[in-house]
Amino acid sequence: MIVVTGATGNVGRPLTRALADAGRQVTAVSRHATAVPDGVRHVAADLAESAGLEPALAGAKAVFLLLSGDMHAAGARPADIIGQAAAGGVRRVVLLSSQGVATRPFGPTRIGMRAVEDVLRESGLDWAILRPGGFASNALWWAESVRARRVVAAPFGDIGVPIIDPADIAEVAAACLLDDRHTGGVYELTGPEVITPHQQAADIAAALGSPVRFDDLTRDEAKAAMVHSMPAELAEDTLDILGSPNPAELRISPDVQRVLGRPPRPFADWAARNIAAFR
Repeated sequence: MIVVTGATGNVGRPLTRALADAGRQVTAVSRHATAVPDGVRHVAADLAESAGLEPALAGAKAVFLLLSGDMHAAGARPADIIGQAAAGGVRRVVLLSSQGVATRPFGPTRIGMRAVEDVLRESGLDWAILRPGGFASNALWWAESVRARRVVAAPFGDIGVPIIDPADIAEVAAACLLDDRHTGGVYELTGPEVITPHQQAADIAAALGSPVRFDDLTRDEAKAAMVHSMPAELAEDTLDILGSPNPAELRISPDVQRVLGRPPRPFADWAARNIAAFR
């Protein structure tokens, strides 16, 4: 049995499908009831409530661990989940970490995530760590304004980073869960090119077949919108990267190619597959 946490999200959903299609027994974990692929067991649980995870972990041999934004908040103890998994008989954990653990190790949320990585390394379990940069799916923040007004509003319109398609993250995660060759691997996951918000808006417009205007936000305006869905410290860390990426954050990683044997998908591919959200 493989447990997928965050199973309703942009990485967890395609990962659950990939594992089910590979014929594996899967338990999908999310906070709320949701539809899952045929043959997949669903358990509603909050990772902040460790007792609620016991039914999900029963009989599990591997876990994909995705920590939601509130698991980075003060007082959260996400590393405890690893100990609970090990005590329950889990033998492999694939952790979705962050590129910033390496590129900005002293950011407050990066320090916390590095501590989780260290607990996993010392747990005695088989493990792999995925460190993606920015997600292509973050463009869904613009979906409502594109639908209503054909507008993308974002900060740092002409500053780019090599964002990654969550479907690529899911495929790498599946490989790490299913293939012993990836045990002990730390994979930095990026897209195939540096792309700016202006260019992303153009790709969305092309997929729509309709013009999309770009409105520049100030950093403060962007943070005010972001704190509705993540802790303020995580918003600050994210804006630091988006506004002033360092050379390591601009590097195109070879790791998707190394694991999957193909290059990562470009943002235009993600936009075309998800364009219904913007119509």
